[in-house]
This record gives sequence, C-alpha cells and structure tokens, in this order.
Amino acid sequence: MKLLRVGQPGHEKPAILDAEGNARDFSAHTADIAGDAITPEALRRLADIDPQSLPLLAEDRIGPCVGRVGKFICVGLNYADHAAESGMAVPDEPVIFMKSTSAICGPYDEVLVPRGSDKCDWEVELGVVIGKGGVYLSEDEAMDHVAGYCVVNDVSERSFQIERSGQWVKGKSADTFGPIGPWLVTADEIGDPQNLKMWLEVDGKRHQDGSTRTMVFGVRHLVSYISQFMSLQPGDIISTGTPPASAWG
Repeated sequence: MKLLRVGQPGHEKPAILDAEGNARDFSAHTADIAGDAITPEALRRLADIDPQSLPLLAEDRIGPCVGRVGKFICVGLNYADHAAESGMAVPDEPVIFMKSTSAICGPYDEVLVPRGSDKCDWEVELGVVIGKGGVYLSEDEAMDHVAGYCVVNDVSERSFQIERSGQWVKGKSADTFGPIGPWLVTADEIGDPQNLKMWLEVDGKRHQDGSTRTMVFGVRHLVSYISQFMSLQPGDIISTGTPPASAWG
C-alpha cells in the first residue's frame, strides 16, 4: 500500500493511493496514518479494503505521510561515497542525532530559509517508519518492527550545524526542514531496502543520484542499533543518511 495524508496543515485526511494514482479517502476506516494505525495488525486490516470502494479526495495538498511523529531520528555519514566526498572517515558505529518534529512538513510545501542562514543544504534520504514498538531489538527482529518507508529531505543549515558549536540539531530543525512523503510505502512492497535508487533535483537540475546499496549501516542494523539506546514507537521515523552530492559534500 501507498498511504498518504491529504489536506491543509492540521486538517489532513488519511488516504490510500489507488492503482491509477488517485488519493482515496481512508477516514472511514482509520483516524490518521499515525501511531496505532500503522501497527502490523492495523496495516493488515487496511490492506483488506479495496481502494476503488473509497471516495476520491479533491484536495490537492499532500501533507506529511505520517502524523504525530514521536521521534525523528537521523543517521549521519552513512554512505561510504558521501563520507569520502566530505573528506570524513567512515564511522565505526552509526552517527545518531535528532531532528525536531516541528521541522516536519509536506513533501511539496515551501521550505522556509531561517534568519541568518547562508548555507542551506539538501539531503535526500530513505526514511524508515516504525510500526511496532520495541527496545533492545536483535537484528533478526528488527524488520518485523518496520511499517514501511518514505522519502525524507533532511534540509540543513550548515553554518548553524558546523560553525556555531554544539550539536547538529540546531542546524537541522528549523520549521519546514523535514519534508516527508509523498507517501508511506508499506514494507511488503519493498523487496530489499538496500537496493533502492535515490535522487534529488533542485530547480530541475539533478544534484544527487545514488543508491541505498552504498549505505555503511543497513536498515536492519540501524533499527536494532538505535533500539539499544531508546525504545522505538509506532510512528517514529529513522532518516538513514544521504548519498553523495549534497551542497555541503
């Protein structure tokens, strides 16, 4: 399934994409694409519903594909080719940082450049959406806790992140610095998350063109690793790092 949320900010309706690419209203069957609505049991129930039986949605704004995100967890330097272009060593363990959930916006919403910004940057990333809570997960268990995947643009202000001391979070968390979507693709539709093409275009020019094959730490390892330090809850998002050619690289 491709699940999405359609409508104006704060008033999005849950929806599913039909075979023709139309958004169908799911609100009679679930309150939102969030929390308990994306547990394994809930997704199995939603999968039994024929999208063609649902009303079309006329609203054209696509909101963030997951609502009420509890944690927005990011992984830095997780692509060997990106680390190389940045002149930085491949880390021995995943580099983990947080991005404020108030940064989350729809995939086509306007990105607002913050005051004092002079090094605003883009990063296309694979987002892993947690569907089943857990802590201290083994790698064998990890994928059972993944509801699905989405596109994340980890927008950053590099001068805030690198030159202003402290932790990366203040360069990552401005409002609109976390577009997610357009949809949550459920895990059953992704055969291998380590074999997905990724690209990013700015004003029609392609800047990033890579693949999840070059990840240093794969999805299975990341879910397990992060769960050793904090519990994971339905609706949490793990943004797994970016391939080469961000503006910073």
